[in-house]
Amino acid sequence: MPFSAPRHRRASLLSTEIVNRSRVLDTLVNNLEGMAYRCLNDAHWTMVFVSQGCADLTGYAPAQLLGCTGVSWEYITHPDDRLRVREVIQSAVASGQRFAVQYRITTLSGQTRHVAERGVAVCDEQDVLVLEGFVEDITQRQATLEALEHAELRYRHIFEHASEGIFQTSRDGHYLAANPALARIYGYDTPAALMADLSDIDRRLYVKAGRREVFHRLMKAQGQVLNFESEVHRRDGTRIWISENAHVVRGPQGEFLCYEGTVQDISERRHYQEQLERQANHDLLTGLPNRVLLNDRIAQGIARATRMGYYLALVFIDLDNFKFINDSLGHAAGDELLKEVAARLTGCLRSGDTVARLGGDEFVLVINDHYRTSSVISLLERMLQDIGRPIVLNGREFQVGASLGVAMFPSDGDDAQQLLKHADVAMYAAKDRGRNNFQFFTRELNRQADERLHLEAAMRSALDHGGFDVHYQPKVDHRRRIVGVEALARWFHPELGAVGPDRFIPIAEETGLILPLTTAIVRRALAAARRWNHARAVPLRLALNLSPQLFLSHDIVAHIAGLLREAEMPSSQVELEITESVFLGDSERAVAILSDFKALGVGLAMDDFGTGYSSLSYLRRFPLDTIKLDRSLVTGLEHEEEVAMIARAAISLGKSLRKTVVAEGVETQAQFDFLRYQGCDEFQGYLLSRPVPEAQITQLLEAGGVIAPAPLPLL
Repeated sequence: MPFSAPRHRRASLLSTEIVNRSRVLDTLVNNLEGMAYRCLNDAHWTMVFVSQGCADLTGYAPAQLLGCTGVSWEYITHPDDRLRVREVIQSAVASGQRFAVQYRITTLSGQTRHVAERGVAVCDEQDVLVLEGFVEDITQRQATLEALEHAELRYRHIFEHASEGIFQTSRDGHYLAANPALARIYGYDTPAALMADLSDIDRRLYVKAGRREVFHRLMKAQGQVLNFESEVHRRDGTRIWISENAHVVRGPQGEFLCYEGTVQDISERRHYQEQLERQANHDLLTGLPNRVLLNDRIAQGIARATRMGYYLALVFIDLDNFKFINDSLGHAAGDELLKEVAARLTGCLRSGDTVARLGGDEFVLVINDHYRTSSVISLLERMLQDIGRPIVLNGREFQVGASLGVAMFPSDGDDAQQLLKHADVAMYAAKDRGRNNFQFFTRELNRQADERLHLEAAMRSALDHGGFDVHYQPKVDHRRRIVGVEALARWFHPELGAVGPDRFIPIAEETGLILPLTTAIVRRALAAARRWNHARAVPLRLALNLSPQLFLSHDIVAHIAGLLREAEMPSSQVELEITESVFLGDSERAVAILSDFKALGVGLAMDDFGTGYSSLSYLRRFPLDTIKLDRSLVTGLEHEEEVAMIARAAISLGKSLRKTVVAEGVETQAQFDFLRYQGCDEFQGYLLSRPVPEAQITQLLEAGGVIAPAPLPLL
């Protein structure tokens, strides 16, 4: 082996290694900060070896500690610790285990030091049981630990007895620590009860949704929150206002550990502030906003109307004959009248609208989020009726009226001052017209208001005297056989002429006439369908349209069921058509009503499919039997490939969901052929038939019930 050392050289290296190990071991033992030792397992812990470190540890030189004549380690051990130390060591010796014990010693100079001793019992060269170990000075470490314990005790005392709530929470909203003050603030007996119950701070604590998210954003941006005020729920359901100051606690590596902070109950201060603000911004008599707050509400309304594209209506109200009542019955009665009118005006409006009192008997309304003037008119009519209800003052019954002037943003002004001025002008115009009415500042809107009032009166008369008619538009299958009809309301007025549904249906919905109108149409349609289906092998299905407003009424299912019983019409021969708008509000309620209709046995169809943004989800969620493709998916499909692609996809979707697919607005043979080829089930449109009276449907059915293609023009 070319690299092996000669034998004599290897022996030399080995002896050198032995010498070096001995020197290294001696150096290590005598230079350790502490004392290595061997002692007898006797009553005095008689030392037979100690390292040089004993001098720094005890003040004694090694020679002073060795043998029976030296200072014994039992003597050096603090008297109060001797018994405990011996018990620990003897227990370890008896079990053959290593031992570790902390205690005090007294040095040569009389100083007390804390030491930690670790060792083990072994047999020496003469097979005598001895102890070998190491003793180190831990006085400084012990002092640090004691300081920490004292600091923690002081902190715990502050934590437990602080008047402010103190907390630590996780990022996901769980309490990690809470003090008794926080428990009291939130209405809990103990911090443990609070931490167990409030497991989700975001949902369970804050009154206003999203406050925890704001808390997170502030923490992320600043690392702390200062004076973070929120309204919160207490355990018993009451509400209080709190102010939080908190910061992020991070670990040694900068990692997130928790949020830590304090909570104060500021309900009293908050209520005092609200009281001052209310006195500054509200009328003392009625509690309504005053002129100061009104200007702010108008500014907010203008900003919202600009952003949303809606109308803002500003209504100036002056009570009629208020001065007479105030002078004849006294100011106390006048005040009672004003408070009652204020309550009635407030009851007429939505929470997002404003009723303000300017002084005397003058009120101003700020009406938001209207996209049709007709809905504003309907609201003003109801308001006049409500104001006109009898009021009892001093034991006597009175009726008061009001003159209302209306200015509309943006047509009548673009700021609060202009709108108030123009509404005031319109209010005086209402007084000039005989009081107890309303006038718009804009002449055109006044014309519309007059027309609408005239139309409403004409509708009421027509309903009382059977003035509405029903026309029917056939639905055919792919062979052009009539399989059903859709009932459509028609109105011809002797003076107004033909009035379209787009004009009278909205008025019916806004005035509450939609129920009697629908009832009249349904009764006539059911009677006609019963006559047509008498002795037919395959009965026609009668399609009836339900207004979204009527659909969501509380007793619509029972009402339709009663009409079916009255007409002795099987429910299976009736299909109700509803539009997507019924699902945009309370979808759970809509599902419940649809389920009740299904239990009744009627068919359900979604009208105008393809015009809303959520139609696909409705097909999946709601128990619909039929979808009617809106005419916008049909018109032009023979010329425009994109329209054809959308129609093809809609039909495919409906078929895959096992729905009957009906195409509306079919006006050309090319459209009919395309839709038939794509698998459309039924067809409706001017190509086949316009809506016609009952007699013409009867003639078509008697002629075989097939609508033949129109003859081609001669060339």
